[in-house]
Amino acid sequence: MQLNKRSLDNLVGVHPDLVRVVHRGAETTSVNFIVTEGVRTLARQKQLVASGASQTLNSRHIPGGPANLSHAIDVAAVVGGQVRWDWPLYEKIAVAMKLAAQLEAVPIEWGGDWRSFKDGPHYQLPWSSYPG
Repeated sequence: MQLNKRSLDNLVGVHPDLVRVVHRGAETTSVNFIVTEGVRTLARQKQLVASGASQTLNSRHIPGGPANLSHAIDVAAVVGGQVRWDWPLYEKIAVAMKLAAQLEAVPIEWGGDWRSFKDGPHYQLPWSSYPG
């Protein structure tokens, strides 16, 4: 699949290693997706925490590090032109993204692998490799 303009726009300001993974993942996925968010402001993060959609203000979406880049993205599965939130779709996207990360030699973390707050749309570069 090809990333649409909205997805490409939402990758502006995201660390180039993660951008490479997203492009490669889009090439290999069995489920179409869009990138819904890359760079996020602290004000937006506070809104998400207040609504329960996030649990931290220390988000990898908020730009940081020497280059002031975001280290996270969120995606949404698209089926028949409609955004879908069915968990199995996100597991399939994760397979493609993890393979893409391996092929690009870029470590990533998928929010769906987290123990306490499962976040299927979320991918980030790990703090240990990208302290930003």
